[in-house]
Amino acid sequence: MQPTPLRSLHRLVWTSLLAALVAVGSYLHFPLGPVPVSLQTFFVLMTGFIMGPLGGAVCIGLYLAAGLVGLPVFSGGKAGLAHLLGPTGGYLFGFVLGAALAGVAGRNPERILSWATGLIWGAAGFAALYALGLLWLKATLGFDWLKTLTVGLLPFLPGDVIKLPLAVAAYRFLHSKRLLPS
Repeated sequence: MQPTPLRSLHRLVWTSLLAALVAVGSYLHFPLGPVPVSLQTFFVLMTGFIMGPLGGAVCIGLYLAAGLVGLPVFSGGKAGLAHLLGPTGGYLFGFVLGAALAGVAGRNPERILSWATGLIWGAAGFAALYALGLLWLKATLGFDWLKTLTVGLLPFLPGDVIKLPLAVAAYRFLHSKRLLPS
């Protein structure tokens, strides 16, 4: 695709929109203990698929910066350094790596994302997100590994099994309508 004068503006709008959608996803949550179930992870995957590895990480970085400066974008309308360093902080930092890994799948905007590629790289994104989140949760709350996995992983797996193919389907739909940035 040939670059156009509006290409940079288009990418900037997508960057802002996706960071905002991750924030909106944090408000759509269900508290189930120290780590709430939310739609954030769906939007984290979409961010990676749409923006690619670097763009996805930048979008999530923008989201984290908004929360760090006090905008109520974290789950439950929370914000600030204390929340970022609290029990769920590892998951928030894991969003960056998760979006970057999912972005490997969508790095070629000229070609539609295959189901297999999307599911594999989306699962890798989830794995990275959970790895950081679980390590941080264990360290901050002092749980043993069984309790950490029981509280920080198992309740979220059924929802993530649904969110992953939905994120791939949403990306494929947007791609088919030629709505994505180039």
